[in-house]
Amino acid sequence: MRKADLINKISDKTGIPKVDVLVTLETMFKEVKASLASGENLYIRGFGSFIIKKRAAKIGRNIKKNTSVSIPEHFIPAFKPAKEFVQEIKSSPNIKEAPQVKENNED
Repeated sequence: MRKADLINKISDKTGIPKVDVLVTLETMFKEVKASLASGENLYIRGFGSFIIKKRAAKIGRNIKKNTSVSIPEHFIPAFKPAKEFVQEIKSSPNIKEAPQVKENNED
């Protein structure tokens, strides 16, 4: 499902115009990014948490040049689903195997 599909579904289920749903989703995404960028985690009860994870410094390798590269400590955004979310997915009869991820080369 893509963002446009999600907007259509929300609009159909709620009766809210698609433009309003789009503005609301875009604002939510911006606020999640702003919260994480300011160092604050975001917790949504029953859904999950948008958190910042710390990656330790390490030594990487450039295979082509056969050299070592120092990768400094850095932070990455992550999502941790709530227990209710995980249970709902686990108990879903519609999921039989992992969905296939499409390559973005089609666009």
